[in-house]
Amino acid sequence: MNISSNARATLLLVDDNVTFCEVLSRALEKRGFAVTVAHSVEQALPLAQDNPPEYAVLDLKMDGASGLTLVHALHDLDPATRIVVLTGYASIATAVEAIKLGATHYLSKPANTDEIVAAFGHLPTPDAPLNPQTTSVERLEWEHLQRVLLDHQGNISATARALNMHRRTLQRKLSKHPSP
Repeated sequence: MNISSNARATLLLVDDNVTFCEVLSRALEKRGFAVTVAHSVEQALPLAQDNPPEYAVLDLKMDGASGLTLVHALHDLDPATRIVVLTGYASIATAVEAIKLGATHYLSKPANTDEIVAAFGHLPTPDAPLNPQTTSVERLEWEHLQRVLLDHQGNISATARALNMHRRTLQRKLSKHPSP
């Protein structure tokens, strides 16, 4: 997907990693996007309100508010905005939440520019083959922990109390990435 130079599509890139933003911004501009960069949800909201973007690439976990907050806000501003959520902390729970809030697609980091641009055109296909592999118990537990953590806005102590689990045990379980 290359955008013609006559009609440069606006894109909002939001990630707290400054270097990542610089590299991805240049790559997206080479593909014809007019990129605006922000490093937090709080910084991105006024930019989006002044000029709602046609496309957005958002990090899920940043200092301050979650990228999910921005997905919701962008979708409210313009439901046609194509939003791709990037995260290094992928879970089914957050992917489902992002899609429910209006994201077009959800990608795990590291994702390259071509994958991100392709994700803008992602449409769910009802006849897509299902994965015949069953999910492991460890993976299900990890996803449940992620969902409860999301419900408690990322607060480890509150999540541990809700799960009736020691905080260190919860941190240990969250740090492990289970096999699918």
